[in-house]
Amino acid sequence: MHDPERLTAHSRTVMETVHDIRVRIGDVGVIACEPAFWTRVSAAALLHDTGKIAEGFQRQILPGGPPWGERHEVLSLAYVDLLARAASWSADDRLMIAALVATHHRPLHGTDNRRPGLASNYGRHTDWEKAFTRIRTPDGATVPQVTSGVHHELVAWLAGMLGVDPPPDPSDGRTLADRAGSLLKELLDHWNGAPSLDVTGADHGPVRTETGLLAALGQGALTLADHAGSAHVALQTHLPLPADYDTHPPRPPYPHQRYAAQADGHLVLTSPTGSGKTEAALGWAAHQIRLMPGLPRLVWTLPYRASLNAARDRFRRDLTAAPGEQLPDIGLLHGTAAHTLLREATDDECPTGTSDVGSPGTQQSGRADPTRTMAKQARARVNAMRLFTQRMRVATPHQLLAGALAGPSHSSVLLEQSNSLFVLDELHAYDPQTFGRLLAAMRLWETLGSRIAVLSATLAPPLLRLVQESLTAPVTLVRAAPGTAPDRHRLALDPEPLSTPASLDRIRRWLHEGHSVLVVVNTVDRARTLFEELADDARDTCPDDPDAALLLHSRFRHQDRDTLEHRLLARHPERTADDSVRRGGLVVATQAVEVSLQLDFDRGAVENAPIEAVAQRAGRVNRRGRHPDGPVEFRVHRTESHLPYDQGAVDAAWHALTTLVTEGATTFGEQDIDRLLQLAYATEWGAAWSDEARRCRDSFAQSFLTFEDPFHDRSDYEEALSEQFDGVEVLWRPDEDTYRRLIKGPQGDPLLAARLLVPLRYRQLKPFEAAFDRDLGLYITDGEYDCVLGLRRPTAPETVL
Repeated sequence: MHDPERLTAHSRTVMETVHDIRVRIGDVGVIACEPAFWTRVSAAALLHDTGKIAEGFQRQILPGGPPWGERHEVLSLAYVDLLARAASWSADDRLMIAALVATHHRPLHGTDNRRPGLASNYGRHTDWEKAFTRIRTPDGATVPQVTSGVHHELVAWLAGMLGVDPPPDPSDGRTLADRAGSLLKELLDHWNGAPSLDVTGADHGPVRTETGLLAALGQGALTLADHAGSAHVALQTHLPLPADYDTHPPRPPYPHQRYAAQADGHLVLTSPTGSGKTEAALGWAAHQIRLMPGLPRLVWTLPYRASLNAARDRFRRDLTAAPGEQLPDIGLLHGTAAHTLLREATDDECPTGTSDVGSPGTQQSGRADPTRTMAKQARARVNAMRLFTQRMRVATPHQLLAGALAGPSHSSVLLEQSNSLFVLDELHAYDPQTFGRLLAAMRLWETLGSRIAVLSATLAPPLLRLVQESLTAPVTLVRAAPGTAPDRHRLALDPEPLSTPASLDRIRRWLHEGHSVLVVVNTVDRARTLFEELADDARDTCPDDPDAALLLHSRFRHQDRDTLEHRLLARHPERTADDSVRRGGLVVATQAVEVSLQLDFDRGAVENAPIEAVAQRAGRVNRRGRHPDGPVEFRVHRTESHLPYDQGAVDAAWHALTTLVTEGATTFGEQDIDRLLQLAYATEWGAAWSDEARRCRDSFAQSFLTFEDPFHDRSDYEEALSEQFDGVEVLWRPDEDTYRRLIKGPQGDPLLAARLLVPLRYRQLKPFEAAFDRDLGLYITDGEYDCVLGLRRPTAPETVL
């Protein structure tokens, strides 16, 4: 439970937290262009909750207290207006401080009744005296919302915090309600005014993009300080990455690792699977941090939740814990849990609610018992701060792009993208639409004073050109030297599908010879079918091994997926130099196996897919070239259907593979991968891919990354972004009671409850008969589930004739 906190104590804490955020972010990027940025945020932090002095709010926080029905942040505007002249704020200062105060819970303008803005609550229809001047007591009497004594005491304290003399009693006779209403109208007119033109005559909407971006960043700084202050969670200063990692890496570096660690600014690194891309990027990050102001954060992005978990586990194992801690504290930002926490952290009211400036009729902080709502809000803020406090995080691009939408639930995420280091790992894994959005995000991050490193074993020349043209500053390109990785595979192309009897017999023979075998197909249904065909053969060869046959795809509950990946990594780790034993065992997987799982198999049979996917699948077979037989067989089968991939991408890959074989290639090494990329992207499909990525970059920037209306609700943008990423998480109905207990119980935590969710694509909701539950805010499916095969579609009921 969370006891009510004195208003002045909370305001002081939030103001001090703004200082901590400034130390972390510094004056970088677009923020450095506005000298008054941090002064304005600090003043807004001091004033943001002053409206809670109202008697209506104080009564509301009592046990069983009646709802006030008004917005405290609107009354807070009166104190902005009162202090503006005493603090010698310019007109721009006053308007920006007022905007931040007014919007730290709700936008000025909403989109619909579900997400109303202040403009829909207050306007010409508002009875301002009834709202903010006097309040009716239960016995029918009326009393002032703010007594004279409390008001003067608060104003004197605020002036002291600002280091100015208290303003004299105004002679204009305006009440607090008059001041609040007048300043709110001024804000609404300013931020929803006629479009402005720059010197070129271009239409920039109500405000210029740079001004709007600064406003959104200011809102992010205030809401982050408010959340941290309410949660009493300090921002960390320790970075798990050792400061000398670039000059004293844990192992003797390859040349490409040394070059990466010496690069200044943006980096693109291409090197074979297993050649130390991660260590190279950590060296790059350590070098950049010495060149950057403040306390930069390191954000490592990967395309899939599973790969994020694996990366976080690796960093927690390999990097440095803070003094007194056993493991490094590394944040994890992905999925529905993070989304829920961000939303809950912006509930309409925060638990602070009492005044310590003392007056009869003003509730003192020690008298009010905490309410269930206050406890829930406090818990939500503590949970949400987990997503911001750490200096090193792993995240999906979706969560970072959502931050660019701004609005109270996302502006802190946007601010945290300032003065950061972004490592975009496995960039090849994205379709052109997502790749284009990431290019647009890179431009934004550069504007925010951040630096970017792109890592991939398979980055085609057109993709590299797109990265270079999307950034303003130079990009250093580092390639691993030829021979960094040995030849690992004997490439075999098979025109027959993987499911034919001859193909299955070949896999069975490999298993009975004692080889470990990786089979990768393009759809979950085919993976499940092949697993059921082959699992018994694998178990026969390893009868005492519970992990002799494993199935990996995306449709597992997150907790089961995590367990499955740990079993996979333990069963099929990278070979050491002296490991010559045949391991046996079978893994059937979809593309879920392609990213960040450091697995190693003796043989591979895979379906044809986009060329980067084929190369990544090969990277899990004889991973470091240490198999005692030398290069091992890696067989690519032609598929009957291109789905779920684009037909052109699959055809281009087959064209590249067959051309490589025609040119005489028998092994499949790193130089061959470069050749395959060139061949695939030299096709008509490759040119169209680049055009589509460029179009999506520009469209996304225009639709999502403009800040001409920074104080409008942008929830519709957020929904559109989720639709475009084509991802959703569902709950299996038998888990519903457990989920409710985990998310709503006394110790409820969305991060715990999220372990029960299963990822799907939006278009799969109908076949899985998933229905939306408004109370939980997610889809629930009646499909079938088990921990071995994952989630399956509901079985059609039998028809009785």
